[in-house]
Amino acid sequence: MNSTKLSIVKSTAPVLKDHSREIGTRFYNLLFSRAPELYNMFNQSNQKRGLQQEALTYAVYAAGETLDHLKNIEPLIMRVAEKHVALGVKPEQYPVVGEALLQAVKDVLGDKATDKVIDAWSEAYNTIADAFINLEHDLYEGKEQKPGGWHGFRDFRVVKKVEETDLVTSFYLKPEDQQPISSYEPGQYLTLKADIEGETYTHMRHYSLSDVPGKDYYRISVKREEGNGEVPDGVVSNYLHNRVQEGDTLPFAVPAGDFTMMNDDLPIVLISGGIGLTPLMSMLNTLADTGRSVTYIHATQNSSVHAMKEHVEQLTSEYPNVDSYACYDSPTAEDRSAQNFDKEGFINLDWLKSILPSNQADFYFCGPVPFMKAVNKALKDWNIPEKQTHYEVFSPVSILEEQKSEKPSVTASR
Repeated sequence: MNSTKLSIVKSTAPVLKDHSREIGTRFYNLLFSRAPELYNMFNQSNQKRGLQQEALTYAVYAAGETLDHLKNIEPLIMRVAEKHVALGVKPEQYPVVGEALLQAVKDVLGDKATDKVIDAWSEAYNTIADAFINLEHDLYEGKEQKPGGWHGFRDFRVVKKVEETDLVTSFYLKPEDQQPISSYEPGQYLTLKADIEGETYTHMRHYSLSDVPGKDYYRISVKREEGNGEVPDGVVSNYLHNRVQEGDTLPFAVPAGDFTMMNDDLPIVLISGGIGLTPLMSMLNTLADTGRSVTYIHATQNSSVHAMKEHVEQLTSEYPNVDSYACYDSPTAEDRSAQNFDKEGFINLDWLKSILPSNQADFYFCGPVPFMKAVNKALKDWNIPEKQTHYEVFSPVSILEEQKSEKPSVTASR
């Protein structure tokens, strides 16, 4: 791309950001009208909540703003590429997406979207698409060729279904073909393709693997998403909780995801909020018998919704390298009487300083967006280097920190 077009893209990227929701809404309307089969790939619950609409354009803005230094957003690119591979995105789908996106920009920006602007963004999109296509080709190939790996979706039988709390249930999965299964890195996820009776389209969902790798089964732990007047019930989570039973089969893609542990000697601090414990539980189970120092902190409402509490307490008592803490924002009278939590309220920096020996550690955190923003700010205020903070958010995109640097603190996720 020549310097003139690059300058146009970088100067107009903030305009796309400012109109991200409108462009995203128009984009998906155009895309689904032209390629309705893609309804089977996109999370329709997130569509109804308006989450994906803003996420799409924000990701494009981030790529456009750093087009001449894409390495600066390498974590975002890798995260999106892993998700695309998990969903089965194909190279031939990129032109369809590009056409709908550029038309959406024209429709929303009107006179601001001059021919020169659209031409520059067209070339920018093709550059970004080529980068994704090449990266995803390598990811597909690597995952399929890995021992026990596969391409597409593979049937797994639910061999055990365990209720962890009223809202969280674990599903133990073994391959229907009884052949070996691919190992994975703690923090990665499986992608379910759910064909649900009564639903017009297939529903695709990512669920973190919640146990140690290397076993002959996979385990996912799923929270039943309950709706309210404005937000509908989670279609797939309720299907899994209410209708899927032991002995049923479900199709899953090969493990994917880039939220994995660094190979260094620093102590590890795991911080989870709510169902964000699932990838961190895989990390904790893996770390327990390595001797590496690990501190696990979980924040939730109270013990009635605290999944895997007894398991974590057992690890803490058995392994001298494991410490754990519970933070309840709404403890019950029984919680207070039993003193079965360590802090009432929310995680904050003063409390982290009081329980951790120092800030010399690798920090991994996962949970709802407000929780993530609070943890991210606390670690930043404690001067934790960016290379020592790692996170996963269960939403299409989360802006943890607005900043003017060339590296936006953004994560595109589930």
